[in-house]
Amino acid sequence: MRNFKLDTVLLSLTLLYASLVAFPSSAQEPTVAGTDSLKHYHLSEVEIRALEDLNVLNSPVPLQTLSKKTLENLNSLSVADAVRYFSGVQLKDYGGIGGLKTINIRSLGTNHTQVFYDGIAIGNAQNGQVDLGKLSLSNMEEVTLHNGQDPDLFQPAKAYASANSISLVSTSPLFTKNKPLNASFQLKGGSFGLLNPTLNVDYKINKNLSARISSEYINAHGRYDFNYTNGVYDTTATRHNADINALRLEASLYGRPDSSTSWQAKYYHYASERGLPGAIVANRFDYSQRLWDESNFLQFAADKSISEWYRVAIKAKLAVDYNRYLDPEYVTTEGFLDNKYQQKEAYFSIANVFHVRENWRANFSVDYTHNMLNANLYRFPYPRRHTLLAALATDIRLDRLYVQGSLLASYVNDEVEKYQSAEDKNELTPTMMFSWQPFRLSDFRLRAFYKSIFRMPTFNDLYYTFIGNTFLRPEYTNQYNIGFTFHKELDHPVFKYISIQADGYHNRVRDKIVAIPSANLFRWTMMNLGEVAINGIESNMKVLGNVSSKIRFSALLNYTYQKAIDRTSNVFNYDHQIPYIPVHSGSFTAMFNAANYGLNYSFIYTGERYSQKANIPANYVDPWYTHDLSVWYSLQYNKKVLTVRAEVNNVLDQHYDVILNFPMPGRHYRLSLTMNI
Repeated sequence: MRNFKLDTVLLSLTLLYASLVAFPSSAQEPTVAGTDSLKHYHLSEVEIRALEDLNVLNSPVPLQTLSKKTLENLNSLSVADAVRYFSGVQLKDYGGIGGLKTINIRSLGTNHTQVFYDGIAIGNAQNGQVDLGKLSLSNMEEVTLHNGQDPDLFQPAKAYASANSISLVSTSPLFTKNKPLNASFQLKGGSFGLLNPTLNVDYKINKNLSARISSEYINAHGRYDFNYTNGVYDTTATRHNADINALRLEASLYGRPDSSTSWQAKYYHYASERGLPGAIVANRFDYSQRLWDESNFLQFAADKSISEWYRVAIKAKLAVDYNRYLDPEYVTTEGFLDNKYQQKEAYFSIANVFHVRENWRANFSVDYTHNMLNANLYRFPYPRRHTLLAALATDIRLDRLYVQGSLLASYVNDEVEKYQSAEDKNELTPTMMFSWQPFRLSDFRLRAFYKSIFRMPTFNDLYYTFIGNTFLRPEYTNQYNIGFTFHKELDHPVFKYISIQADGYHNRVRDKIVAIPSANLFRWTMMNLGEVAINGIESNMKVLGNVSSKIRFSALLNYTYQKAIDRTSNVFNYDHQIPYIPVHSGSFTAMFNAANYGLNYSFIYTGERYSQKANIPANYVDPWYTHDLSVWYSLQYNKKVLTVRAEVNNVLDQHYDVILNFPMPGRHYRLSLTMNI
C-alpha cells in the first residue's frame, strides 16, 4: 500500500527519457540560472557579493536570498531556522528540536506559501502545509523567498499558482581538474542530546555525467527546562516527549549531454519518529502522543534549447508520503487512537519559452497533478484530486524598464469513492509586475506588482470525518506591492557596499476558511467566514566592508511593520489584529570573516501579539527576542580541510513561547566538526 506499482514507475521514467532524447540537438547555450558553464572571476569577496545582489535588487517583486555561505554562518539546523531571518515572515514553531515548524508570509496563512525543491513543488494535499523543520540545510546551496511569485518567466505553471514561494536549491557537484571525487563529513552535537552526522559525496562519472549522494541522521532526546506560571506560582519544569529520530537520504544524477541540454534526476527519502510534547495547560507537562513520517519521491527535470528563439523544459515527480499518529490517551471502541494516512502524488509539467524579439519573450506552461489520500478513519471518502494549470506569461525588457504579465487558468476536479465530493473549480487569475530605473546614472529602482490568486481547500478541510465541508469555496487573495531598491559601491576605507530595499503592501483575503465549533468542542465545522485586510512595510539594509586587510564583514538589518486586521462582518473581534501577527518584528545579523576563522552574531525580535481573535488582555502574548553567537576556525591537515564551529543560541537564556503554551528552549549549544576531502 505504501509504494507505487513498479510498472507505473517504469512507464513514467520511459516517457521522461523518450521526451528528452526526442529533443533535437542544438548548439545554443542555455541561459537558465544553474545550467551555465562556470565562469571564474578574479574579484574580491565584497565585489562578488555585490554582483550576487543585482538579481535581488533588479527584481520586480520583493526577493530575499540566503546563500550557502550565509547559511553556514547562521545558527541554523533546518530551513525553518534560516527563514526566520527574512522580513515579513512569522515562523510557527511548536517547540523542541523535532517540533512542527510552518511559515506564514505577510499574514496570508501557511497554505498560501508554496515550497519548491530544485524547481519542483513539495506537495501536501492533505493539509496544505510543509513542515520546514524536516528540510535540512546540509545539502542546500540557496534559500530564496519570493513575494508574489518568482519573476523568472521560464518556469512551471505551478510557480504562478501561489501567493508566495520559497525556493530551495540543493548543492550541485563541482569538480577541480583531475579530481573526480569530492566528499565532506560533518558531525554535530549539542544540547537536547543532539547527534547529527551528515555525509555528502560527489562523483564525476564522465565529462557529461556526475552524481551526488547526501545523507543525514538526527537523533535527540529533546528534553529541556522551561519556566511556567499559572498566575499563582512560578515553577521550572522539563519538556518531555520532544524526542526525534530521523534519517534523510538523497541521490542525484546530473547530466549535460551537449551544450544545449541539461537534466537532473533526484531520489529523496525521509523517515522519522518523534514525540509530540503538547501544550502546557492546567499544570499538565507530560504527553505521550507519537508521530511517524515517511516521505519518498523521485523527480526529474530536463532543459533543452531547440533554437535561438525556442526553449523547452519538462519536469515530473512521483511521491508517496506516509503518516501515522498515535494517541494512547484517547481510547476508542477499537483501542487507542491510531490514525494512518497515505498520500500519493503524480506530477508532470512542460514549459515553453519563445524569444519573440530581442527584448520580448513569452512563456506557455502546462502542469498536471494527481493527488490521492487514503486513511483508516471512520467514514472516510478516499478523495482524489486532478489539477490542471495553464500559465501564459510575457515580459518586455527595455533600457530602464522591465514589465511582466501573466494569466493563470486553474481547473480542479475532486473524486471520492464514498459520499459526496466538492464541486469542480475553474479560475482565471492575473499578475502584473514592473521594475523601473527612473534615473539613468543611478542605482535606484522602483518596483510594483499586483497578483490575484486563490488557494484550494485541502483534503482535511473538505473530507475530514465529522469536520470537513464539501461546500467550501477557495480562499481568495489580492496582493498589491510598491517599493524601491538602492545599491552602491562605496569609496570608503571601511564600508565598501550598501544596499537598501523597502516595500509597502496591501493584501486582502476573502472567503477565509475557518473552523468553528459544531455539536460539541470535539466536532468542528469548516466554513468560509473570514475576511482579512493586511497593510505592512518591509525593509532591509545590507552593508559590506573590511575591518582590515584580512578581516571582512557583512551586516544585514530587517524590519517589518504589519497590521493584519480581521474585517469579518458582524463579529465581536472586528478590526482586531489576527492571532500571532506582531505589529513590529525584525532581525539583525553581523558576520566577520578572515581566511580561516570567523565570528557571527544574530538577533531576532518579535513584538507583542494575541493568541486568539479577540485582542483582550487574557489573550496577550509577550514579545520575545533572542541573541545567537557562533565562531568557526578552519585548518588544513594532510590535504584535508577541517572546520570546527561552536554555537551558543539564545545567549541570554530567555524563556518564551512562539505559540502560547508551547515553551521554547532557553540557552543551548551546538558543536560541529566538518571535514572536506
